[in-house]
Amino acid sequence: MHRLTTPVDQLDREDLAEFCRAQGFAPIAEIRPRTRAATGGEVRSTRVVPRAGAPALEVTFSDGNGSAIAVFLGRRAIAGMTPGRKLAVAGTAALDGRMPLFYNPDYTFLE
Repeated sequence: MHRLTTPVDQLDREDLAEFCRAQGFAPIAEIRPRTRAATGGEVRSTRVVPRAGAPALEVTFSDGNGSAIAVFLGRRAIAGMTPGRKLAVAGTAALDGRMPLFYNPDYTFLE
């Protein structure tokens, strides 16, 4: 009955959160600045932003409960990095407002 009465976007978030737990990712909401973390989720958006005169690809990803940003300095694109793609990210976290930020993290596409 739960799946019939729950909005589709909430069901998608629950499924994504379960996928991330099964992969053993650290929950994004629990990541602290200046610590090494291995997390991941689904790419929500990508954009190119100039930083110090050079391009930087910002990839926003979500684990179903929280969001984080992976910043790839000096890059305009990464083949396969598209919304809806699942990935694992590992690196040292910084904080941008209230959202964790990873500069040039190690990443792996999943599925």
